[in-house]
Amino acid sequence: MITVDARGDACPLPVVKAKKAIAELKGAGQVEVLVDNEIAVQNLTKMAQQKGYGSAAEKKAEREYRVVFTVGDIPAAEPEEAPACAPDARLDTVVAIGSDKMGVGEEALGETLMKAFIFALTQQDHLPKTVLFYNGGAHLTCEGSPVLEDIKALEAEGVEIMTCGTCLNFYGLTEKLAVGSVTNMYVIAEKMLTAGNVVKP
Repeated sequence: MITVDARGDACPLPVVKAKKAIAELKGAGQVEVLVDNEIAVQNLTKMAQQKGYGSAAEKKAEREYRVVFTVGDIPAAEPEEAPACAPDARLDTVVAIGSDKMGVGEEALGETLMKAFIFALTQQDHLPKTVLFYNGGAHLTCEGSPVLEDIKALEAEGVEIMTCGTCLNFYGLTEKLAVGSVTNMYVIAEKMLTAGNVVKP
């Protein structure tokens, strides 16, 4: 059994660590994940259901939980892959980010959520084709961005990173772009209209 200590880790790290540990099994086995909140337990349990793993959760003490994954023969799950003759629409997914915050409400929380979202993107099995940044989202691709390394990691994996030039100019960031290329609203509209799927966090 592999034990993963994810206590103190914010979403989505417990799930990311669990996936990596399960991959290390290279077949059947068990992975034990220790977390300190019920939300993490729910996220881990949901991931187990989605992947077809067995799971059991227990509360060991106050703010101390244990989730155990039981993994069978992982290769048996291979049929989930789309056949070559039917392209996976997720490969033509465009993520459109129009703010440096996620959601409406407390600004500090919104910044934390956006940071977690972009990190979570880097951990997906199927990466988006393009990530568009416009309006306040333009700050995220520039020098000093808290998610710059994650965006660079996406680009290194072949994800197209594009930032609105008008937005960079408006915020005085034209010389500070640190990843990807500059684009315009015609291209942004074209990318979104022709995408198989558009995700707006």
